[in-house]
Amino acid sequence: MFVKRLKHKKILLLGFGREGQDTFLFLRKLFPKKIIGIADQNQYPTSNIRYLKKVRLHFGKDYLKAIKNYDIVIKSPGIPIHLPEIEKAFNQGKITSQTEIFLNNCPGKIIGVTGTKGKSTTASLIYKILKAGGIKDYLVGNIGKPVLTSLLKAKKDDVFVYELSSHQLYELKKSPHIAALLNIYPEHLDYYKNFKEYIKAKANITKYQTRNDFLIYNSKDKIVKKIAKKSKAKKIPIPANLPITICPNRCPLSNGAGIRIPSIVNLSNVIAAVEVAKIFDIPQKIVAKAIKEFKPLPHRLECVGKFKGIKFYNDSLSTIPQAAIEALDFFGDKVQTLILGGFDRGLDFKKLAERILASNVKTLILFPATGKRILDEFKKINKKGEQKYFFAENMKKAVSLTYKHTEKRKICLLSPASPSFGMFKDYKERGDLFKKWVKALGKRE
Repeated sequence: MFVKRLKHKKILLLGFGREGQDTFLFLRKLFPKKIIGIADQNQYPTSNIRYLKKVRLHFGKDYLKAIKNYDIVIKSPGIPIHLPEIEKAFNQGKITSQTEIFLNNCPGKIIGVTGTKGKSTTASLIYKILKAGGIKDYLVGNIGKPVLTSLLKAKKDDVFVYELSSHQLYELKKSPHIAALLNIYPEHLDYYKNFKEYIKAKANITKYQTRNDFLIYNSKDKIVKKIAKKSKAKKIPIPANLPITICPNRCPLSNGAGIRIPSIVNLSNVIAAVEVAKIFDIPQKIVAKAIKEFKPLPHRLECVGKFKGIKFYNDSLSTIPQAAIEALDFFGDKVQTLILGGFDRGLDFKKLAERILASNVKTLILFPATGKRILDEFKKINKKGEQKYFFAENMKKAVSLTYKHTEKRKICLLSPASPSFGMFKDYKERGDLFKKWVKALGKRE
């Protein structure tokens, strides 16, 4: 979708959250006199509506009915794709997105990063390395700012590191110049018809690449490898399933390539970022320094501190079983108490149950709704029943139980293996509440 096509079209913004508001500012700058439609199931704050000029508002439960009255619908990623009105609009070729508009109109280079897990860390690390190398780059997408207002000032020499979710990649007809495809696990099965459709969305990051483009991919992930095989881009495989290395800040380790890893880092993420740096000819000395100074993101294996002799770690970004498995692999046998559970997307917890059984975890604290499913799976293979388990209806109760059932010098790990919705607004709120109650209850002794 090229911007020039929008000039004489009736445009509807479907969804008026973070992306929708950014799109509105972009369109208003380009077309100050155009009347723009805005549709959202949620009511936009009344106090702000008066600032919106030349708009038609379609708020409330019938917001999708507005689609039929517009030529182009710019859809936000969070709007479900399999509603009848949405599917019809896709079939009519009405629907586009911020991502599609940006990819078709950006004069600079775009580095797209996706994967079920690790994309935020990898995108952030690439951004830091390029910036250290003197490249004018921007972090956009899921972890950064929405992209369209950035397009207004974009130049040929600019580089955009774009973290791309499967929702943003869905039905995309253009791929970025450099793509990093990290891994694919079952996820968002409440959004897609099945896992196959989710994989198809992820594959769009490379599907439309040419021989002049680059694909950095996880060579050990069978699904990713299969996608890469069909790509026309120059392929750069990266090792996967590498050990995650923890080391105190004053005791950096080397990954064997002269790069020092100063903190909690997944080496495959680092290698993906290093491969991007090679494409831009950034000296290894600069790359090594940027990686050494990189700070891991909040809510991903984040050390909360030591309270009452217990070490607490916040891994609220763990929204699928594989992430919790990797967290247990990371800490080895030091985890005694594990907090699990959350929103049920129908994922399979068998492998997680097997990993817990193979660990030294003695206490399971479980949130609804998947907490019960995880426990049921665990009981199928754990006939002896040596582990204790408790159900918690809120974070305060969960943390209180950890203090009662975790020994000193052991670890309590929040790694839910499930999305946060229902009990919490998002993974950030879940992680922040964990940290809050760890510190609050820890001071009471």
